[in-house]
Amino acid sequence: MSHQATMTAYLSAFIEELIQAGVKEAVISPGSRSTPIALLMAEHPTLKIHVDVDERSAGFFALGIAKASKNPVVLLCTSGTAAANYFPAVAEANLSQIPLIVLTADRPHELRNVGAPQAMDQIELFGNHVKDMVDMAIPEGTNEMLRYAKWHGSRSVDIALKTPRGPVHLNFPLREPLTPILDPSPFTQTGQKKHHVRIYYTHEVLEQSALDKMFQDCSGKKGVIIAGPLDKKNLEGKLVLAAQKLGWPILADPLSGLRSYGEKDQVVIDQYDALLKNEAFQTAIEPEMVVRFGAMPVSKSLKIWLESLDVRTFVVDPGAAWRDPVKGVTDMIHCDERFLLEELTQAAFDVPENWLSVWQKLNKSAQNVLSSHMKEGDLLEEGQIVSVLREHLPDQSGLFIGNSMPIRDVDTYFMQTDKRVKMLANRGANGIDGVVSAALGASTVLQPMYLLIGDLSFYHDMNGLLMAKKYRLNLTIIVVNNDGGGIFSFLPQAGTPKYFESLFGTSTNLDFSHAAALYDAGYEKITRLNDLEDALDKAAFRKGLNIIEVRTNRHENVAHHQALWEKMAKQVERDLTK
Repeated sequence: MSHQATMTAYLSAFIEELIQAGVKEAVISPGSRSTPIALLMAEHPTLKIHVDVDERSAGFFALGIAKASKNPVVLLCTSGTAAANYFPAVAEANLSQIPLIVLTADRPHELRNVGAPQAMDQIELFGNHVKDMVDMAIPEGTNEMLRYAKWHGSRSVDIALKTPRGPVHLNFPLREPLTPILDPSPFTQTGQKKHHVRIYYTHEVLEQSALDKMFQDCSGKKGVIIAGPLDKKNLEGKLVLAAQKLGWPILADPLSGLRSYGEKDQVVIDQYDALLKNEAFQTAIEPEMVVRFGAMPVSKSLKIWLESLDVRTFVVDPGAAWRDPVKGVTDMIHCDERFLLEELTQAAFDVPENWLSVWQKLNKSAQNVLSSHMKEGDLLEEGQIVSVLREHLPDQSGLFIGNSMPIRDVDTYFMQTDKRVKMLANRGANGIDGVVSAALGASTVLQPMYLLIGDLSFYHDMNGLLMAKKYRLNLTIIVVNNDGGGIFSFLPQAGTPKYFESLFGTSTNLDFSHAAALYDAGYEKITRLNDLEDALDKAAFRKGLNIIEVRTNRHENVAHHQALWEKMAKQVERDLTK
């Protein structure tokens, strides 16, 4: 068997097994050393491929697909620094538990550490940010080595999908010549025996005695359910039923899905961040028990409040993860959330008197203050952007949310809606990089798709817009342009005026209309409330990439937020004294 025939058989066996194990899509970064894998992936009749020339963008594009589809996605690049550009997306995938299968081509062993071009140490490149790393063997055509290639195809998907999900890395040393044999296609040849590994998954459950003890401890207690970012499908209704059964409120992060899953329910508290900023509220409303599902919510006031409590705290987190930044957990429960919620809704509980109703009353009062505050004036403030977006998002749409101020404003200003809106964000490492590319990746799965992002984050990833132009992807981007790092105006750094603008404000003075023109996007610059409403309505009927740039003022934005919090604080204090 020739070198090319051997390489073709070995790599096609690996690729076929990836697909049989559940891989449907791959994102390819062009390069020379990865040629045989790229060509064989393109040749496969069922694998959908996307080609992204910027490796950093490609990593996040794949992340967005995997995040929205909940399926494993393959990333492929050549040797050298190309692989290093995947690092931010790999770190995000690890921390947000997203299944990525990263394939890096490499020089063969005889060209390592000898000064060969485009060669660097790629072994353990991603460190402990991947669940597994394999330096694959040089391709051979023996039956044993073909089984080896297939085995690693199945194994990599299995590891990526096991709870907690995450990325894996396989490094492929390849010798020249690098062109595989495509005629006849290695994936359509008849007469071949095709035995594929079938992978079965189970869900972690608790013993009945542990369930009975937990439910007994919860019965009649004044408790709260905290719903952070959740990766499982269709948990919203089960969480609501559980809260109703216990007589507890749900403090719902926007990424929990509970604010926008198609129904409204009064057990869902969407103004908890504003309420918990008030010391009078914290003093008056003290729980006896806390149960958290999902990752930690974005709200800082919630974190501070939880740190102040000395109560029984359950964290329900399947797998081996230990996500407790508060360090207040008393009971870490590693089991499937759906199993626990189904068991909980079938149990009987005593309901604490006047507990849930107080939360509901104060939440409604805070909603009224927020609604009234949003109607003041016609000039656009950043909170109003979220409020208007909530009203104008179509049903069954997706909203990708940028980090820094956008996710915090969504937490504050996005009240419950009876529309079904799937919210996504990169809340693992919480970086402002790669957000455009991740949203574009998600747009291949969810439609219509919107992105709310700050100007610095948008600038960070403008290269990613090429994928929208190349594949005619549909995405409406709302760029909140406050000319710099708006979040720092809320932080202690704002108290150092001598260096604030140069080190933190970081004004760029960019006009994003030029980026829109470069990538053939629709574009509107907005400064008034009515114009934003009109722009969103028009974007709903416009295909392709649309950029709505909303100009705001950082100083006015801080004042607007502070005025809202002061109004809410006064209203909460009035409500508590009634």
